[in-house]
Amino acid sequence: MRTFTKETFVQILRDHGQQPDAAQMAQFDRYVKELTEWNQKMNLTAITAEAEVYEKHFLDSLLPFLNLKLTHLCDVGAGAGFPSIPLKIMRPDLEVTILEPLNKRILFLNHLCAQLGLKNVRCIHTRAEDHAKEHRESYPAVSARAVASLPVLCELCLPLVEEGGLFIAMKGPGGMEEAAASAHAFSVLGAELERSEKSVLSDGAERINLFCRKVRPAPKKYPRNFGQIKKHPL
Repeated sequence: MRTFTKETFVQILRDHGQQPDAAQMAQFDRYVKELTEWNQKMNLTAITAEAEVYEKHFLDSLLPFLNLKLTHLCDVGAGAGFPSIPLKIMRPDLEVTILEPLNKRILFLNHLCAQLGLKNVRCIHTRAEDHAKEHRESYPAVSARAVASLPVLCELCLPLVEEGGLFIAMKGPGGMEEAAASAHAFSVLGAELERSEKSVLSDGAERINLFCRKVRPAPKKYPRNFGQIKKHPL
């Protein structure tokens, strides 16, 4: 087990060609402060130690996106803002839409964006399957981190992705097994698994990020309501 520090975070970003400036590091520090304070009154995260937040939330959120040229990201079930808010800090020009079904988390996210001075971030209190009724196939990239099993996530997220766009599913060590179990969902919803990327945290835990390309429109009957999706996943 190796030691991870805030300096490790900066060095890894440098190794990937990214150099956070002093203002961005101040935003990350403020993020830790707000997350810790709000976590005392609502359950946002089990990870609150500064070094762990920098590695297991901030770096983990950034790694899948460092080499992607994105203009707009829709983050489904962002919770306390992962991965979209760390990415927004590093890429201020990125347009971000966050879909979150719990209103108390929306309150936190709106407060956080105000405190960090982030512009062009929409935090919407809604479920992904409801949002798709008016915004299907309208986002060039959609992300989901630690939300649900991949077959369920595919139906929640892929109808939102425009043709040619990406769905990025951020998973743990069982990511490839989930991908194999989602082959039917990919096929039905017009997507192909383009590639996977693995990273290993300082404690040895594995992260598997799956990049799914939308190659054709999803049938209009998807997504179904959440009860159906959960009871009978594709």
